[in-house]
Amino acid sequence: MILYIDITKHNIKNMTDNTSDDVFEYIGQDCCVPKDVVSVRFHPSVILVEEGAFKDCNELREVVLNEGLKYIVASAFYGCTLLREITIPSTVIKIGYGAFTGCTELKGIVLNEGLTEIGNSTFTNCKALRSITIPSTVLEIGDAAFWGCIKLTEVVLLNEGLKRIERSSFQDCTSLERIAIPSSVMDIGRGAFKSCSNLREVVLHNEGMKKIGSKAFERCTSLQSITIPSTVIEIEHYAFNNCTSLREVVIYNEEVQIDNKSFYNCTSLERFKLHRLSTRVENVIQAGQRDIETKLDDIPAVEWRGGELSVPSIRRPIRLSFGMGSVGAVIDKEKLNKVEGLVRYYEVKEATTLFELALWKSNLDQAEEANDIDRDVYRLEVPGPVKDTILQYL
Repeated sequence: MILYIDITKHNIKNMTDNTSDDVFEYIGQDCCVPKDVVSVRFHPSVILVEEGAFKDCNELREVVLNEGLKYIVASAFYGCTLLREITIPSTVIKIGYGAFTGCTELKGIVLNEGLTEIGNSTFTNCKALRSITIPSTVLEIGDAAFWGCIKLTEVVLLNEGLKRIERSSFQDCTSLERIAIPSSVMDIGRGAFKSCSNLREVVLHNEGMKKIGSKAFERCTSLQSITIPSTVIEIEHYAFNNCTSLREVVIYNEEVQIDNKSFYNCTSLERFKLHRLSTRVENVIQAGQRDIETKLDDIPAVEWRGGELSVPSIRRPIRLSFGMGSVGAVIDKEKLNKVEGLVRYYEVKEATTLFELALWKSNLDQAEEANDIDRDVYRLEVPGPVKDTILQYL
């Protein structure tokens, strides 16, 4: 009987070790944090979490941050392998380098509006993280911020303030299937989505983006199609290197600079769809000059289907510094030049017709001013294609 009472008391003591009475209060200012701390509550006066304050606190399971906190600096919670959830208050404006690196059990992260910067390697190797929403106030996602978050399936980028996604930001996020880049983003950095092997859909919203950096989508082996917005002026070398399932590239601006190694080893790439040229062809057809369709069909491998014009890709061996490498898929410039020349011809032909019509109308007006004439005498039967052209420009 005595033995039973002793065991019960011992069990009660163990159970109460982690109650609110054992919550550690962090007050900042060189506060000494015990390495075996389990639960932490921040004092309302804390403005900054000092560098490495909770680094390698392997027993830490619960953290309650205070409203009023502004900065979480470098390595603040580095290696806290049992921490599972964290809510960043709306007063925090910056999370520093490696603040949560190696928090391998961190599944839930709430980032509030007010945060402006996610620093380099902030959440690197948070291998349990499944979803993240980046607030609209964030201007920059730093280098390797989410590198190695292998279970991350959903990334929501709110589209007001974000300007740059830096290099390797989401590299090796092998569970990520879709990403929508808002129009506020101007640059996608080197290797930003490298080796996201399950990434099937990339939406680059139009009007804003200028450059897709080197290796930005390298080894995204599930990606089958990509649309390049009209504002993009440069796609750097190896941007889509080894995207072996990529079949088509839709380009909204044929003036974009594409490096001959941008689509290096894209072995399935068949065609480039050209949006601006497609619109020009459609305008010519709507003006009544439908024979351009036959002329397009006469150019081998060029397709005009359903209002979309596509030019084939061709394979070219790429010479590397250490010898011949694999093949780069590039747009067939010979076919592209033929299509552009054909479209220009029909546009000039259409413009000439309009000019002749303008002269004819001018002559009529002058004759009417000189004499009181019967305009019916000057009436002509205008051919159907010319009527279509006139209607197009009314």
